[in-house]
Amino acid sequence: MAALAQAGVAEFSWLRAERQTAGRGRLQRTWESNSGNLHCSTIVRLQPTDPLPPTLALVAALAVHDVLSGWLPGRLAIKWPNDVMAGKAKLAGMLLERADDAVVIGIGVNVTGAPANLDRPVTSLWQLGAVDADARALLSGLMQALPARVRQWRGPDGLACIRNDWAGAALPIETPMSVTLPNGDKQGGTFAGLAGDGGMMLRLANGDVHVMHAGDAFIL
Repeated sequence: MAALAQAGVAEFSWLRAERQTAGRGRLQRTWESNSGNLHCSTIVRLQPTDPLPPTLALVAALAVHDVLSGWLPGRLAIKWPNDVMAGKAKLAGMLLERADDAVVIGIGVNVTGAPANLDRPVTSLWQLGAVDADARALLSGLMQALPARVRQWRGPDGLACIRNDWAGAALPIETPMSVTLPNGDKQGGTFAGLAGDGGMMLRLANGDVHVMHAGDAFIL
């Protein structure tokens, strides 16, 4: 998709793989991509008046949450910045990368099964009882939900609306968390909400609030 973006493919063109042999997640992790799950990518072409590109992570998370909630209403939450969780178990994740004037949004959803031997709990739609879900139907929903959320993001009060909706779908305030920073250091605290620029606020044990713009967050 990055190559297609650089070649001029239209915004919201989609690619879907039945299976990936070299899937990767955040921080260059390998990612199992089993047949039956959803592995897809699309692009958003940046415009001069758009909000900051990193906030598209919030947009993508909301779109995926919108669609998955159709199968599991009231049972899902977003973990900063864009993992969709069922309790403490990860159900879906996203990876955003820049390609010239475009942002490539890669989305993975565990539909029929979840990867094994990870460093965190994971689950799938089928494991959660949504056995009528399938990857093709999910993609069809995302093809409607993501453009709708991007239009909201580009509106006059777009980022504020996105932040409010994201907060409404997020983990509860004061959820205990640990964040692994890009340099490998770890910071523990509780989730304190979303900063104005889309960063995660982490309240430390001494009451100070740190705003995180990069890192890997874990629910404790």
